[in-house]
Amino acid sequence: MEILKQEGHSVTATPTTGPNMAGAMARAHIAGGADLVVVAGGDGTINEAAEGMVGSDVPLGILPAGTANVLATEMRLGGNLEKVARRLGELRPKRISVGHVTCDGGQVSRHFLLMAGIGLDAHVVYRLNAALKARTGKFAYWVAGWSLLGRRLAEFEVEIAGERRKCSFALLSKVRNYGGDFEIARSVTLLHDQFEVVLFEGGTATRYVKYFAGMALNRLSGMRGVTVVRADQVTISAADGRRAHVQIDGELGGTLPAQIRIVPDALTLLVPEGYGA
Repeated sequence: MEILKQEGHSVTATPTTGPNMAGAMARAHIAGGADLVVVAGGDGTINEAAEGMVGSDVPLGILPAGTANVLATEMRLGGNLEKVARRLGELRPKRISVGHVTCDGGQVSRHFLLMAGIGLDAHVVYRLNAALKARTGKFAYWVAGWSLLGRRLAEFEVEIAGERRKCSFALLSKVRNYGGDFEIARSVTLLHDQFEVVLFEGGTATRYVKYFAGMALNRLSGMRGVTVVRADQVTISAADGRRAHVQIDGELGGTLPAQIRIVPDALTLLVPEGYGA
C-alpha cells in the first residue's frame, strides 16, 4: 500500500511496510507541508491514514486496492485503481464527520470512516483466517460466518438516548454499503452527522439466516427482531458475561464495553460531484 502526498506540483509516493503505519506517515507528510494525501489500499489502510488526518484541513483521496473497498463502493468510484486515479481531478473536497470508538476499558481509542460493528460481524472478523483471506478475498469472511451457524452468540445491551435494547449484532454505520455486497443501513451517507444504528436481536446464529434474507430482499426495516434508529452517541455493555468483539471499518478493534460517538467536522474527503444529494 502507498501514501501519495502532493506538495505544490510535486508528488511523493511512500509505501507502507506493515500495519499501523499509515496514520503516522500521513501525519508526517502533513507536517512536512503536503496539501493532498492519497491512499492506495483497502478500507483498513484508509482507516489508518484517516486516523492520522483527523482535525487536519488537508484532503484525503483514495485509490481502491483492498478486499472489499467499501468506501470506494459507497462513493460509486468503482474498484479499478487506475480508473479512479484518472478521476481524482473531478472529485471535490467535502468536510465530513467521523465515528470514534473507545473500548477495551479505555485501552482502545480509534476513529472510523465507515462503520463499527459489535457482536456477530466482529466475531466473524475475529475468526477470520488471514491466509485464506489473502488467497480468496471475501470468500474467507463467508467461511468464518458460516462456521458460526448453530452456535450461541454473545448478547449485549445497547443504550441510545436513555433506552436500552438487547441484541447480538449492532451496526453503527455512516455508509449504506456493507462489505461491498449488501446494504444494511439504507438512509445514511458520509455527509450526515449521525449514525444509522441497526440492531439485531437473538442469541443464535441460525436466526441470521432470516435476517440476511431480509437484507438481500430489502425488507430489514420493519422485520421482527430488527430495530433501526439514528443516533450520534451510543453506549454498549456486555449482558451475559461473554466476550463480545468490536470491528472498526472491517478490522478487529477490541471488546466491550464501548462508547461510540460522532466527531463532527473532522476530516476533508475527496468525493464525487453530487455525492449525498
